[in-house]
Amino acid sequence: MYSLLRKALFMADPETAHGLALESLRIAHTTGATRLLCKSSDLPRKVMGLEFPNPVGMAAGMDKNGDYIDPLGGLGFGFIEIGTVTPRSQPGNPKPRVFRLEKSLAMINRLGFNNKGVDHLVQQARQRIFPGILGINIGKNFDTPIENAAEDYLLCMQKVYPVADYITVNISSPNTVGLRELQTASQLDLLLAVLQSKRQSLEQEYEKRVPLVVKVAPDLEDNEIPEIATIVRNCGFDGLIATNTTISRDEIKDGPQVREQGGLSGKPLQNRANEVLSAFRNCLPTDIALIGVGGVCSGEDAAEKMRLGADLIQFYTGFVYRGPQLVNDCLQSLGAHQGNA
Repeated sequence: MYSLLRKALFMADPETAHGLALESLRIAHTTGATRLLCKSSDLPRKVMGLEFPNPVGMAAGMDKNGDYIDPLGGLGFGFIEIGTVTPRSQPGNPKPRVFRLEKSLAMINRLGFNNKGVDHLVQQARQRIFPGILGINIGKNFDTPIENAAEDYLLCMQKVYPVADYITVNISSPNTVGLRELQTASQLDLLLAVLQSKRQSLEQEYEKRVPLVVKVAPDLEDNEIPEIATIVRNCGFDGLIATNTTISRDEIKDGPQVREQGGLSGKPLQNRANEVLSAFRNCLPTDIALIGVGGVCSGEDAAEKMRLGADLIQFYTGFVYRGPQLVNDCLQSLGAHQGNA
């Protein structure tokens, strides 16, 4: 069924199709049709002190503003990550800014954190019925100088803390100028330490501990991975997401859109994302969670990330191409993987 819908959606430009797909999902959820698309799963997993119904999640970017939490949750996800959200609403980069590479099961985007602002997202999150885990991905506004970035992250963190099950610090999007500078050791150490200190005061205020996760790029140098792992551990963060999109085009050679600027996601990202995931697993203790994302287009892709040390997996681009069936395939493969472990 989704293959037919996809043909119709792909006749529109990617951003228009994205909006149409989410609105269609909202209608399907309202009528109860989404219950026909997902299969029940019993793969509970305790990660970062949280009880996940299953380890399959929707990555940030699909629902930037928290407008579709319950419709997405109706597809069988164990957790959903919304955002990236910034303190103030912003339109993002000029259009066109999303491009499909269908033969490669890939996409390129240079959206630039387009969102309605943190206050809107918090309001939406408060209204959710979805019983699974909700992650909220936070970033900085495009016009905030990089030396003042911590102020934006602190403001977002303070506002989302009451409604988030975990919070992801996005320092790795290639589409906000200078953002990836925050991955350098000196900048990262300062930022994560400030956020950890703020978390301690928020924990007392709200009487709950919300795990903190950092999302990194796949384009790290090999020698940067141990440095980042040490900072994550020393600053008391609970997890790491490997990885965001890549600026590399090594895995795609042909097509008119290969030279488009932005982050590449989907199948061509898989090998490098898995390399980075495995490297971080070797550098981090097992009590720091790893969320594997990048190139998951099948159940076997999800199981491979688990074999490499992921505690949870996410996808986005694979969902664009495969639809709700990808959720079912991943749950089936992870169930088999868990049974054979």
